[in-house]
Amino acid sequence: MLNDNEENHLRALRPTINPYGHALKVVCDRIKWDLHVQSWISRKRLGFWKDRYSGGKAVIICNGPSLLKSDLSLLKGVFTFGLNKINLLFDKSDFRPSCIVAMNPFVIDQNCQFFNETNIPLFLDRYATKTVRSRNNIIYLHSAEQQKFARDCSISVFQGYTVTFVAMQLAFHMGFKDVALIGCDHNFAVKGQSNKVVVSGVKDESHFDPNYFAGGARWQLPDLMQSEVAYALARDMYESYGRKIVNATEGGNLEIFERYGLTQFLS
Repeated sequence: MLNDNEENHLRALRPTINPYGHALKVVCDRIKWDLHVQSWISRKRLGFWKDRYSGGKAVIICNGPSLLKSDLSLLKGVFTFGLNKINLLFDKSDFRPSCIVAMNPFVIDQNCQFFNETNIPLFLDRYATKTVRSRNNIIYLHSAEQQKFARDCSISVFQGYTVTFVAMQLAFHMGFKDVALIGCDHNFAVKGQSNKVVVSGVKDESHFDPNYFAGGARWQLPDLMQSEVAYALARDMYESYGRKIVNATEGGNLEIFERYGLTQFLS
């Protein structure tokens, strides 16, 4: 059985463009989610988070190798968004994020045991309803194909080819004025066709933990170009509302955002 990304790829190869068929699929998909009880529960919970941290600062913890160079002790008392398999860091540090965001089906399936056990607030793609049981700390997000920045995430979000973009939308939803990225290397050791599903080797050199995607795990190669398009959209949206995203990563190749030191950002 094909997953959503593989179906979308096959659909893109069809010789005609049918906006009616596409629109019907989008509407049916949305109605199907609206009829799911978790849709209403999650929307109510998202209302609790709306503008809860208005004017504050937050840090998005990305998963590149450079994350190990960042001084996480500086983040005590700071709201942080962990991404995907950030829990692989827990045996190396006493740092714990304020919440965790995961949207990719492969990540959710591979990390579902942790997601089913943790009490950390989780923001997961609705796909997770298949493997992660509903609890008070879980919010399921609906992903839409519209290439927009959701200032209010209670209806849908756009994934923007990277979970980092979803975290940016959630940070805006929560009211944060200033957001910094760390561990966002924007560079991967494994090269290949964007979004292609591949099987991992013995060791992962593209993330902060060598076991992140390793031992034959399936994952999707990044789409760095489309990610940059989404990052630029987020940057412009924040700035148009008098807010700001900065890059406090130690090194890396992401230059869409102004560079800051983490200490400088937090001061």
